[in-house]
Amino acid sequence: MATMEQCRTALDRLAKNLGGGDDGNSLDLDRSLSCHVTDLDTTFSGRLRGGQLEDITTERRPAAQIRFTTKSDDLVALADGQLRFSKAWASGRVKVEASLRDLFRLRSLA
Repeated sequence: MATMEQCRTALDRLAKNLGGGDDGNSLDLDRSLSCHVTDLDTTFSGRLRGGQLEDITTERRPAAQIRFTTKSDDLVALADGQLRFSKAWASGRVKVEASLRDLFRLRSLA
């Protein structure tokens, strides 16, 4: 089981991937995002903007526009590139709630 700090770092890396990272393939997202880590019973929330997750907190916030649910180890594996997003999503290791438009944009993580 990953720690809270490892999950926070993993979320930063995922945000960078969603923002296009260094390859210039930016999704140009500006959305509220939350990630519920089931084995830590913790929800991280923040604002995904410009490839960064800003104002990360574990305090309760209104429902985010993009919501992930996963285990801590899977979150770290996704961020490290050891687990493909499409495989994790198809197998139920990651659950995603988002608008149809955002879901199509998130496919780039596959």
